[in-house]
Amino acid sequence: MVDPIRLASLLALGLLAATASAATVTVKSPDGRNTVSIDSDQLTWSLNRDGKRIIEPSPLGLKLLDVGTLGAGARLTGHTDNTIKDSYEIVLGKARSAPDHYRQSEISFAGKLQFQLLVRAYDNGVALRYIIPEQQGLKAVKVMSEATQFNFAKDFDCWGANIGRFDTSFEAEYDPTKASGIRPFHNYMAPLVCKTGVGTTTFAIAESDVKDYPGFYLSGRGDAGLGVQVTLPPRFDNNRDFRSRKSVSASVALNGQGFKTPWRVVMLGDTPGDLTASSLIPTLAAPSQIQDTSWIKPAKTAWDWWNDWAVNIPNAGINTATYKAFVDFSKEMKLDDILIDEGWSVGSDIEPNPKADITRAKPEMDMPELLQYAKSQGVGVWLWVQWHQLDRQMDAAFRKYAAWGIKGVKVDFMNRNDQEMVDWYHKVLRKAAEYQLMVDLHGAYPPNGLHRTWPNYVTQEGVLGAEYNKWGGRITATHNVTLPFTRMILGPMDYTPGGFHNVTPSHFAPRNREPMVMTTRGQAVAMYVVYDSPLQMVADSPAAYKNADGSWADGAEFIQQVPTSWDETRVVAGDIGEYIVSARRKGEVWYVGAMTNESERTLKVPLAFLGKGEYHAHVLQDGDDVTRLDASDSKVTAMQTITLKLAPSGGAVAVIKP
Repeated sequence: MVDPIRLASLLALGLLAATASAATVTVKSPDGRNTVSIDSDQLTWSLNRDGKRIIEPSPLGLKLLDVGTLGAGARLTGHTDNTIKDSYEIVLGKARSAPDHYRQSEISFAGKLQFQLLVRAYDNGVALRYIIPEQQGLKAVKVMSEATQFNFAKDFDCWGANIGRFDTSFEAEYDPTKASGIRPFHNYMAPLVCKTGVGTTTFAIAESDVKDYPGFYLSGRGDAGLGVQVTLPPRFDNNRDFRSRKSVSASVALNGQGFKTPWRVVMLGDTPGDLTASSLIPTLAAPSQIQDTSWIKPAKTAWDWWNDWAVNIPNAGINTATYKAFVDFSKEMKLDDILIDEGWSVGSDIEPNPKADITRAKPEMDMPELLQYAKSQGVGVWLWVQWHQLDRQMDAAFRKYAAWGIKGVKVDFMNRNDQEMVDWYHKVLRKAAEYQLMVDLHGAYPPNGLHRTWPNYVTQEGVLGAEYNKWGGRITATHNVTLPFTRMILGPMDYTPGGFHNVTPSHFAPRNREPMVMTTRGQAVAMYVVYDSPLQMVADSPAAYKNADGSWADGAEFIQQVPTSWDETRVVAGDIGEYIVSARRKGEVWYVGAMTNESERTLKVPLAFLGKGEYHAHVLQDGDDVTRLDASDSKVTAMQTITLKLAPSGGAVAVIKP
């Protein structure tokens, strides 16, 4: 850990954040490439990278009920500038640690209200937030809407998921769109990713450190100009007969400490892959609230729901014998856990059920017997719960689960990101931490750094993942290689890989039991390297990972050995919706994962990330058909490349050891 360097100066010229004029405050990143300019007279902001404009002057401000617009008529009273050079340890994730190095200006305004604008510039992005201190006559605020905009300098090529509504599971394709095609009635969830047209420079709009406030959406500008504006969902307790002019998005008591909005973030990189490898979103979030994190562990788990409880025993289903079979499979497959999904508890339902009881198992489930058996085999257990029911029984349920020795809970169907739901996320993660339970949230809004604040939040959904293979043909190879450059840049995603019933797109058909996937075995195993999730599913039936003679199917042994949390991550090559090559290190071993869209590719992967000396490379790549992998071994050094041949909708992996 590097000691913080705090170099503060008031109204400094030329060093950390210089004033270009009396009304303009500028903040530059440590490498000097990113520059944020705040026009304090107009209360607008703009962004340049390498001297080229990305965000034109864009409005700032908040509309407050009974107070008016924050910033209207405000005057600059001063700004304090400093530089922070620090780092922090990551409990689970894409690296062991991340830098926290930025220049910052806290800009103060006075008027009808006193407030500050906090602006940070990192080498890999910029961020700003509003701060409202408690002041005479103001003990609470109600935020109606936010005026923050991102006015684009050009008609950028973008990728985004237009949800179009506020009640959503946040599962959608990130479709390509021109900036000029984004309309005011659209609701894009984070992130919106765009290319500037200058080389391969890419940026993404997102948020971080959301608390006491709703998550945001991005909509087209009301004046039809290029760019997007922040849209906030109303509080869920609003009178539904009110029109939007009376809707409150956030109600906040200042409590002597004031109030900070979430960070409004622009991630920046020279390539799309720079965003994939970035840790900027968690870096901006509040530090860990858990002192002892030794119980928070990465894992791979067998999963019942995706394959439809397809274990080879009589009367397979939600019963003790079936889950003992999953325990046996998990042990044989060298997995850590099993996940018991929906249906195990009394009155279990995906909808609110006042008669449900998540502290008691159904009669068919002898929970003490099952848990004792799992413990005897060295296999952990996770439980699924519906969020309404968990909210009603949280203390009793978590107390019972801790007594049972449960490792974690998968909580489902929140499907909102209004202020009350954001507050509930903090509540459930805090309470789970008290009982040393890890958490996987499904029906969850996009990551916003909360997995740093509560590292027991090991993974989440909020992604159009493998479950959709059960219902239709939306999970294409193009979709799969779009996700690492869009949804995944924010944080871990519980995509639930492991589908081994591989077919070509022309032979694909949706089915509920042991679903097909329209990508190759090479892509199936590559997901375990490319996709971030410290809790990683092994979703198919036990039989799918075996050949007829009982030997392991191609790729099964790779899944057994691949880690789920990493010391270092690099994106070697790739482009949005085209292909990706990721290299991740665990200890001295490097894992390479490559995935392509529907186009066949031959990739020469430079190995400059390796250290000195000679390494052994074991490569698995697409074979003669979609279920086969060709294996090869070679000696390599950092000066060489390895060649990976990817079939259409295919992939490859390599394990490189000293």
